[in-house]
Amino acid sequence: MIERLSRDQTPAPASARKAAPAEGTGRGSGAASVRHGRVAAGLAELERWLADQVRQGLTAAGERDWADLARRLVDAQAPGVAGIVSRLARVRAEDDWPGRLLEEYALLHLLAVAYRRRAELPEPLARTVLIRTGFPVTREEVLAGPVVRDRWDVLGRRDETQDRLTARRVWLRGRATGRAALVLSFAPPGRPLDDSLVTGAAIDTGLAFYPGATPLRALVAGAPEDAAGRGWAGRPPGVSPEAAMDEVARALAGDPWIDSWPLVLADVVPTRAALGGFPLHPGARDPWWLIAVSGGRPVTVAAEWSPRGLRPLTTWDDDGTVVIG
Repeated sequence: MIERLSRDQTPAPASARKAAPAEGTGRGSGAASVRHGRVAAGLAELERWLADQVRQGLTAAGERDWADLARRLVDAQAPGVAGIVSRLARVRAEDDWPGRLLEEYALLHLLAVAYRRRAELPEPLARTVLIRTGFPVTREEVLAGPVVRDRWDVLGRRDETQDRLTARRVWLRGRATGRAALVLSFAPPGRPLDDSLVTGAAIDTGLAFYPGATPLRALVAGAPEDAAGRGWAGRPPGVSPEAAMDEVARALAGDPWIDSWPLVLADVVPTRAALGGFPLHPGARDPWWLIAVSGGRPVTVAAEWSPRGLRPLTTWDDDGTVVIG
């Protein structure tokens, strides 16, 4: 099932888009105003709580405190923020947790302040803030919005367990537009995930992107198996590490809460610890497969960027054959 979660981030049809600014400032329908009031109260409490943590020190809060705070944010109808808070216990378990926890607190504070001042923000950024807070955008709204047609390289995918569901992230990049895209699918335990987007393939199709200041998540506008031009296209166009860093910087400038982004690095020599100047993610699997394909020579690598480093996904050998990590 592709894109079934209520976290959908989607461009609304014209009629809905006209109403979006009113909803974003709390001047929409009665129900919307009530919800915005609850969210505002919940995020005001979050701001006070964060200020207390900075005054008392990073060791003041523990797993029970974060769980209680997350429950109160759910009650305040801010599930997106609650999801961020619920992940703090995992941050605390990491070796470099003090710096990471402070970063997470800073991003939570930024989101709370952005929500409070959303009327002053450009509309795309205000939509990003609402979506990050937990205001849903439906699949139907996404598909009713603009469609970007291109020949999309399927760069790789990664599965992870999330809220008792298995989530599959599939990364794509357009050959003509150069746009990055993320297609998500979810399945309960024991059920198969969507496998219609095959790593190494290229499909001629359209994608409808969720709204926001840095659109990334998308829906396939039509079944991918019906897309014309499916085939194996060899290695996709890549960029230098310097250009990749600039691309990530632009993405973060638009949406500071982005935690992953697809890159295609050209002519890089992998090592056990880094790729093109980017450190590897501590949780990434051993890159022996990547080093074996490279043999000390430059290769093209598709990878998932995160603030903690890269997760290599795919490379291509001398013949252009895809090798999946």
